[in-house]
Amino acid sequence: MLLLLFGIASSATAASSPRVLNGIDVLRASRFRVLSGKRVGLITNHTGRAADGKTTIELLFRSDVCELVALFSPEHGITGTMDEEFGSSTDHTTSLPVYSLYGAAKRPTPAMLKNIDALVFDIQDVGARFYTYITTMAYCMEEASKARIPFYVLDRPNPIGGNRVQGPMLDPDKTSFVGYMPLPVRHGMTVGELARYFNIANRIGVELHVIEMEGWARSYYFWDTGQVFRNPSPNLRNMVEVLLYPGVCLLEFTNVSVGRGTDRPFEVVGAPWIDPYRLATELETRRIPGVKFVPMFFTPDAGRHKGTDCGGVNLLISNTEELDPVFLGLSLISTLRKLYPDAFEIARVMDLLGNAKAMKELEQGKTPSEVLRNGRDRLRDFMEEREKVLIYGESPRSKKGRD
Repeated sequence: MLLLLFGIASSATAASSPRVLNGIDVLRASRFRVLSGKRVGLITNHTGRAADGKTTIELLFRSDVCELVALFSPEHGITGTMDEEFGSSTDHTTSLPVYSLYGAAKRPTPAMLKNIDALVFDIQDVGARFYTYITTMAYCMEEASKARIPFYVLDRPNPIGGNRVQGPMLDPDKTSFVGYMPLPVRHGMTVGELARYFNIANRIGVELHVIEMEGWARSYYFWDTGQVFRNPSPNLRNMVEVLLYPGVCLLEFTNVSVGRGTDRPFEVVGAPWIDPYRLATELETRRIPGVKFVPMFFTPDAGRHKGTDCGGVNLLISNTEELDPVFLGLSLISTLRKLYPDAFEIARVMDLLGNAKAMKELEQGKTPSEVLRNGRDRLRDFMEEREKVLIYGESPRSKKGRD
């Protein structure tokens, strides 16, 4: 745990001169050349910022090279603080329309795209298949393709690294807003690489331009970038929670609290019918790499089991290199099934797991290792296709970025 916290602290001290420059920094250094003369629609939120903290909204709005004419906001809104659906509004700083993509519409309509020459995407992802920002990006790519509007992705780091790809693949018939197309739970790609993958694998056919980062390597976690961490959404408040999210979130739609409504979302797991000592003891006997379990009681003030005392565990990361968050999530599911077969609503895991074979095996009591091993063929096929769209290598590159 100390290693992880030291990493986060070191990134904060280097914030004034980050080792990794994001797509917006590269675009800014080129004086927004690729957007010259274009009327721009920007898909963004509070995470769309340059190294000096200026927002991508401000930089494009004040540019004399292009004209920012509309904003589009994903789940949680343009400020990243909302936890429910919302309507369109007006940006108080620029007076531009802010079109909601998390309300009645989940994708831009033809009316929203009227008089737009280019769509630009600049949002920080977290590296998990069911995080909806990447679905919003894909939906916007589809609509841009239909309208023959070029699409620009201002790339950003995958905060949990670009090497590790983990978890069952989404079944083709289980696609949804929390699963755009078949991907493993932890995909190991940046948003720019995902855009390339979506465009090819799903045959979107949009004119795609990725403004690449400078200095990023696949082995980097967020604390290796030297960048300032900003909560990507209301319940991911630090890098511990981001690391745990791909696994713990698999329980999100079950009758188990994942800590929403507490000060430690995705760091605690529990329910009123759980004995914390029994759960912690069973989890510790499984020797799950990179994590420790502390028995505890907690009472959420929102979300699942609001106002009800829950027994459960606090998840402590002991080694980030050993941690496999998806294996952890499957282990939590397996353990709850074993200890509380009558209380735990295991079938609801399917909502985010999205893999019928893996779901059946979990219900039958197979171990997480067996479940993952039995999905290796599909994962291997994905890895071969993924390799074709990767932009970054094992060593950081210093370059001017390509449009």
